[in-house]
Amino acid sequence: MLSMKFLLPITVFVSIYSKTSAQDTTKSDNGAGLMNQLETQEVKNETMYATSTFNYTHIINGQSVENLPARVLDVRIEHRFGPLNQGLYNFLGLDYSAFNVRIGFDYGITNNLMVGIGHVGWQKTYDAFFKLKILKQSKGTVNMPFTLSFVPTISINTLKPTTFGYDASDTTGTKKDRASYVFQILIARKFSEGFSLQLMPTYVHADNISFNHYKDGAYNRDVFALGIAGRQKISKRMSINAEYYYQLPGNESSTATNAASFGLEIGTGGHVFELLFTNAIGLTEKSFISETDRTDKTNGGFDKHGLRFGFNISRVFQLGKKHK
Repeated sequence: MLSMKFLLPITVFVSIYSKTSAQDTTKSDNGAGLMNQLETQEVKNETMYATSTFNYTHIINGQSVENLPARVLDVRIEHRFGPLNQGLYNFLGLDYSAFNVRIGFDYGITNNLMVGIGHVGWQKTYDAFFKLKILKQSKGTVNMPFTLSFVPTISINTLKPTTFGYDASDTTGTKKDRASYVFQILIARKFSEGFSLQLMPTYVHADNISFNHYKDGAYNRDVFALGIAGRQKISKRMSINAEYYYQLPGNESSTATNAASFGLEIGTGGHVFELLFTNAIGLTEKSFISETDRTDKTNGGFDKHGLRFGFNISRVFQLGKKHK
């Protein structure tokens, strides 16, 4: 009986404590659930930006909306061989191994601003540009359907005046006007993990050393074009790229055809290789947009069999600490 007297209060105490603990546990679960809800809501309120719209800062000949990260240097080599229609005697144009090369150096100042300089063998041209990313494709708190960049380029033709039949003693200004300017707006959208498209409204003001487009009784040095480019990813490290520049009627070069290119891009860590075919011989925007000659079968469009093989090679180097 004595043991029952002690056992009954103990049983009652344990029962009350168990109920109280259960209630406290329920409160704790409710608190954890509330925290989970807040964290989920915070994720929903974040802005998620599209990445790798294109694999690299260039598509084939032209620029993409991608920028180099801050403090990253890119050494870029572009090579175009002779036309394929030269036959086996000239090894489908590959005998012209040193015909046209561009060596460039690009650098990321910030993640949204990069600059670059280069030299091209064609017309012995020096070029420089900067690329500013203005808008980024995103969803979430900020919904932006596309990425937008601005790219101005200047090129200087350093060929001797006599190369074009001009007298070296000419003082009319012809030999001095060697600069060309290109202004581009790049508008790109990543539609899926593997597919992206880009539009490139372009204005070209060409030099009058190499660009002699005669129109309405005067030399017209202004060309307006609309470029379109696409990328289809086919594996983790490989993609197919295509690029086309259409010169707008009334503002085109009468001696040039539209530039078209397609290529296979291969990324290998710090290197990017691209094997390509194009009808353009030039490697600056002024050259391949407004000077892809339609009158010369060796340099003309696809209809003139002016197709040529080429490649692009890029190697990037991290200079200093990575920018956060």
